[in-house]
Amino acid sequence: MAVDHPAPKYLHEEEGLTQETKDFLSSLPRDKSWVLNHFYQYQGFWHTTKQLVGVMTCQQQFKAHETDLFLVSTPKSGTTWLKAMAFATVNRVRYTNNFTHNHPLLTSSPHELVPFLEQKYIDNSALDLSGFTSPRLFSTHMAHTSLPESVKDSKCKLVYICRDPKATFVSYWHFANKLRPKNLGPNSLEEAFERFCRGVTLFGPFWDHVLGYWKESLERPERVCFLKFEAMKKEPKLHLRKLAEFLGYPFSLEEENQRVPEEILRLCSFENLSNLEVNKTGKLATGEENSAFFRRGEVEDWVNFLTQEMIEHLDQITEQKLFGSGLKFN
Repeated sequence: MAVDHPAPKYLHEEEGLTQETKDFLSSLPRDKSWVLNHFYQYQGFWHTTKQLVGVMTCQQQFKAHETDLFLVSTPKSGTTWLKAMAFATVNRVRYTNNFTHNHPLLTSSPHELVPFLEQKYIDNSALDLSGFTSPRLFSTHMAHTSLPESVKDSKCKLVYICRDPKATFVSYWHFANKLRPKNLGPNSLEEAFERFCRGVTLFGPFWDHVLGYWKESLERPERVCFLKFEAMKKEPKLHLRKLAEFLGYPFSLEEENQRVPEEILRLCSFENLSNLEVNKTGKLATGEENSAFFRRGEVEDWVNFLTQEMIEHLDQITEQKLFGSGLKFN
């Protein structure tokens, strides 16, 4: 006899909303979501219903600590990899440099170990964060303008990772299609591309999101570290050292001699993480399968999907949006 499994939480977008929230949503610009129902535009960026509830509640409730560390990105920009590396780096003494046995990353998803802050607030406005040890390590997809004021006003550090928009688009298109209910069918590449170019993507527009943190990294380099996925893939050890130093956990000469950075990179590699049982069969509390967060992890996989016309169009938009900022994607 077949067993009916409850639908993942992210598919119950309208469930449990107060009338006040529904009225507020009805006042916002709306567009078609990539997974289900609608996106709503809030403070210039697009959100699903539940994620917007989480963002607004987080803005009202979250109190930052000076020692908090935030990992920030647009979706599908290398977030999972960054979470794994940051967690392993910050906690390497706590787990006695043991990267082959009993390390949390071997049995838990990086998204469980470094939770999305706004997602934690979706179902719990009075969220208890007392169980987080210092320094508290969080992640977020929130645009800089949408961060809680306590984060903006504190000395906590933010690490931002971005990725070539062509790769970000293709990766998010695949990801969204994995999450869509089968009865709706997948988003076509052409339809998704048109929406991405208009900026209608989760926590998009992509370029506005990236520029917000890029400008902050130039004005406050002691607070915001700006990383590029492609550069990290090319020189992972160099960028791991940069990450460790920025977070306040630089590698000692003894650790370098013991090849600790190499061990962290091996533990956190796409090949290793994607082949762990937890990331092949496990699920997050919100219902997404862990395997959905691992596809190929390559730099220029977009060439296999985008037409030359699409490539030129997206490059042109990127050049226009980033003009004069000093930020470039190779």
